[in-house]
Amino acid sequence: MLLFTPGPTPVPEAVRVAMAAPTIHHRTPEFEAIFAKARSSLLELFSMDEAVMIASSGTGAMEAAIINLCRNKALTVNAGKFGERFGKIVKAHNKELVELKYEWNTPASVEDVKKALSENSDIDTIAIQICESAGGLRHPVEEIAKAAKEINPDIMVIADGITAVGVEPIDTENIDALIAGSQKALMLPPGLAMVGLSAAALERIGKGAGYYLNLASEIAKQQKNTTAYTAATTLIIGLNKIFELIEEFGGQEKLYKVTKARSKALLEALKALGLTIYPKSPALAMATVIDENAEDIRALLKTKYKVNVAGGQDHLKGKIFRINNMGLIETSDMLWVVNAVESALADLGRVEFSGIAAKKFSEVFAAELK
Repeated sequence: MLLFTPGPTPVPEAVRVAMAAPTIHHRTPEFEAIFAKARSSLLELFSMDEAVMIASSGTGAMEAAIINLCRNKALTVNAGKFGERFGKIVKAHNKELVELKYEWNTPASVEDVKKALSENSDIDTIAIQICESAGGLRHPVEEIAKAAKEINPDIMVIADGITAVGVEPIDTENIDALIAGSQKALMLPPGLAMVGLSAAALERIGKGAGYYLNLASEIAKQQKNTTAYTAATTLIIGLNKIFELIEEFGGQEKLYKVTKARSKALLEALKALGLTIYPKSPALAMATVIDENAEDIRALLKTKYKVNVAGGQDHLKGKIFRINNMGLIETSDMLWVVNAVESALADLGRVEFSGIAAKKFSEVFAAELK
């Protein structure tokens, strides 16, 4: 079975082998060396002033960012389940909330954000997804962050990059917290969250807030290559292996280039089959198709062609399917996927199988890599 859901993504065999080594204690010089290596790689990946790892899902990092950076009032962008989640976290901590809501295929407007900030001068934090994976949408986060900082230089910008970090280069000049998760482009099992932080964020954090999710206490420990609480030792060992595999592949910049080319090729292959791409601004992390036969296509992909792709949630349940494009994906695997989609459509009497999807993918992929 090919796992092509946009998280969790497949864990490469070399990573599984590395994580299968005997467990070591987290309060030892041996693990401190492992942690130091992972921390150095993360600082390079984020390209920010600080980076911190938390033994949690990505939601834990979202909550950590809110409780440590938002003082009183937050502006959140809700264009899917994860934007909605930011709002729920803000409310759970009894902070004031201003929410901009959009259909799940519609990116946030810079002008809407500027208007909200002008009408609410006491907003001290913005929280937004870079890629809202509920619909495969890419928000213009960098433009929004820049506009927000021009209005209020002290505002904190929290960017959920869980399905963006490792997928594309992210301009962090105006971002204060950039969140990542292990089970996406980093191709690890779930359970490790990471946050890149700006110098301004470090100043805002001060002594931190909360207990387990207190970023100040974690940063103080992690700067000494240990953790405030029990570290996710096995996942951190796997993280180092993933970074090694990326280097063997040709480095992060090459991976960004290949991911972008593969995204364009995947979208064009799906369009060649007459399928409709759902988001108005597609993220590179996945391809999202809206179709009246979405569930039938998903079922055929899984049972007949051994490809597992994700469906939709809430009002999009049964209406969309989402194909992963994160991580070190073999070109042959993606060709199998687009062939499988064409085969499923042929089974449903929608097309006559001709191999057009694989042909289009190959042509566009090669052209984009030139």
